[in-house]
Amino acid sequence: MKPELRRVGEAQSPVVVVDDFTGAVDEVVELAAAMAPFPVSSGTYYPGLRQPIAVGDAAYGYVERLLQAAGPFIGGGFDVDTFELLAASFSMVTTVPDALDPAQRAPHFDSTDPDYLAVLHYLSDTPGTAFFRQRATGIELVDDHNVERFVATARRVNGDLSGYTHGSNQHYDQIGQVEGVRDRMAIYRGSMLHSGIIPPDMVFSADPRVGRLTANIFIKGRRG
Repeated sequence: MKPELRRVGEAQSPVVVVDDFTGAVDEVVELAAAMAPFPVSSGTYYPGLRQPIAVGDAAYGYVERLLQAAGPFIGGGFDVDTFELLAASFSMVTTVPDALDPAQRAPHFDSTDPDYLAVLHYLSDTPGTAFFRQRATGIELVDDHNVERFVATARRVNGDLSGYTHGSNQHYDQIGQVEGVRDRMAIYRGSMLHSGIIPPDMVFSADPRVGRLTANIFIKGRRG
């Protein structure tokens, strides 16, 4: 494993990056393929398919092992003593740019809770994930105090955007990124504005062996 602690934006938000995390990506991809076809993501703005991984699923052991190995990086990067698993899934971006709704064209956040952490395992080589600042408000991290201002501004400006956010534009500045290297793990706060880096010529395949496959795991960090 090759760990790295990055700092992003004016807030110097921590992003932990660990390469060669499992050494067994082919096995994980086959676990995902065995669960295909994935259902369309529901209840989120995720632009594609999402297959939840639950207790009893063959892939659940993979999630447990990954989090056990990630524990020291989670504790060291985010100053937490323990954490609990909130949700885990295999995910694939399959929505073509012209079919996105306005909210899907812009960077998003997962939670206003600063201890809500995303653990992202790249299972294919992709351009990765980018982090952003909303230009009109200067918001990089969405919290309980600024969420209404962020959402109101996003609703006003997101209609100006087209396709996936790719680099800086008139309403959002890209402030960092993690390249999507196969078997790389990235850990970051869900309150950070972020978006997958989806180039126009990406293959929007629903086949886990072909498309943009990631494991998306969300945890809650705790202290004491």
